[in-house]
Amino acid sequence: MQPPVDRIKLSQSAKDQLIKLKRVTKIPNWNVLCRWALCRSLAEASIPSPVPIPADSNLEMSWQVFGGAIADQLIIALKQRCYQDGLGTDAETLATQLRLHLHRGIGYLAGDPNLKSIEDLLRPLENHT
Repeated sequence: MQPPVDRIKLSQSAKDQLIKLKRVTKIPNWNVLCRWALCRSLAEASIPSPVPIPADSNLEMSWQVFGGAIADQLIIALKQRCYQDGLGTDAETLATQLRLHLHRGIGYLAGDPNLKSIEDLLRPLENHT
């Protein structure tokens, strides 16, 4: 399945938030945290705000590293979400929405005062708000 992007480069703000999340959850890999963040944002009912997000950090990963064994499922989930939101599923829209959802999800996880361990990621979504 064709990925929405070949490489993902994060903002410095997102990198800083991921550093905090690595410390709190003890999850050592950026890509695993980013997958959780993407899924967290996709589960949110609202569409992410179309704000410009700088690619100003040195944190970058390939789609293969980001998606890992569930890369195809992440693409399907992103396409479904874009379809539901009436945004279309062309390559540019998918790339933009991936970036917006990923950064929003990182912000949600980093801003969750109840997230204090890896086990807290497993709590039902309704307890995250």
